[in-house]
Amino acid sequence: MLWFAADLPNLISLAGLVSAMLAIYFAARGVLPAAMIGLVWAVAFDWFDGWIARRMSRRTDEQRTYGAQLDSLIDVVSFGVVPAVVLMSVGGFQPGFLPGAAIVLAGAVIRLAYFNVFGLADSSTYRGLALDNNAIILVALFAFRPLFAAPVFPLVVCALLVGLSALNISPIKTPKFGGAFYYVVAAYAVAMSGVFGWQLLAYAR
Repeated sequence: MLWFAADLPNLISLAGLVSAMLAIYFAARGVLPAAMIGLVWAVAFDWFDGWIARRMSRRTDEQRTYGAQLDSLIDVVSFGVVPAVVLMSVGGFQPGFLPGAAIVLAGAVIRLAYFNVFGLADSSTYRGLALDNNAIILVALFAFRPLFAAPVFPLVVCALLVGLSALNISPIKTPKFGGAFYYVVAAYAVAMSGVFGWQLLAYAR
């Protein structure tokens, strides 16, 4: 098992899992800027594990299959559990936010199960909105959190995540991005880490 996990793309996937775990930890502690840094790097690692895997010609079929399963399981944590915990945290862990968190988590699992069975709609198109988009949009929303009134922001987060979950399992077709978008995602992760790092400095003061 550890031999498969030690494969470079799978190590990158596991780095994404650690990022997601840190996002959960900081969200549970109420340090949401740090949670957003963990989440945005979970997205970046999720993108680059596949990018590197496709450039490694000596990987076996077993390594590829193992990597696909590992990536899917980690996606449940990164794009299902993390947003659900963030929603509960921003809502002060009030019971009223439990239905929204359940929808977010169930939507992620339903989408991933469907994708694992049926794959892409075609070579460059997803059926439904890919889950990593949820995290990218959520991180962007938190960058503008100071613009929202404190009582309103949890409701905005809940509405956004539930709406995205509906798009995740909808029949709409969305493009599978690649090429230059890898650099865009990397730049986005660095930029958002700077934004939330600055917020953490202000928080520490």
